[in-house]
Amino acid sequence: MFSKSKINEPGPKVADPTAAVPSETAKTGSPAPDFKTTPPKAKPPASVLSSDLLITGNLKTTGDIQIEGQVDGDIRAHLLTVGESATVKGEIIADDVVVNGRVIGRVRGLKVRLTSTARVEGDIIHKTIAIESGAHFEGSVQRQDDPLSAAGKKMPVLPAPEGDKG
Repeated sequence: MFSKSKINEPGPKVADPTAAVPSETAKTGSPAPDFKTTPPKAKPPASVLSSDLLITGNLKTTGDIQIEGQVDGDIRAHLLTVGESATVKGEIIADDVVVNGRVIGRVRGLKVRLTSTARVEGDIIHKTIAIESGAHFEGSVQRQDDPLSAAGKKMPVLPAPEGDKG
């Protein structure tokens, strides 16, 4: 009348599905090559210099930097973001420059963006530039096809015109 249920009993062993597929060795006679695809390296996050940090000296990286504190020195990076409370006193050279804070010195970049909170005192040499309404900028703007290649060169100084020696 009553029978024991087989629901909770262990069932027959199921063969390993990978064992049922013939291995590469059995098919070709040689072992399968161990190709392990490695995912591309993820881009590291930007280095953040916090608001309580004061750096005196130059910074150089192929990565990204976000500055929230103060840097007294030149900076070279791929992407440089100057935070709203940050101050940079020195030359900036980067592929992309976003200025939200204060920069005192020359800015060289392929793409330069001054946001509405930016305060820049110095020349900007760029390939493309965007200046938002409200940004304060004092200096000159010069477009170059490759502003980074001339990074080591100073802007040419023209001789003063000679007066009449009459």
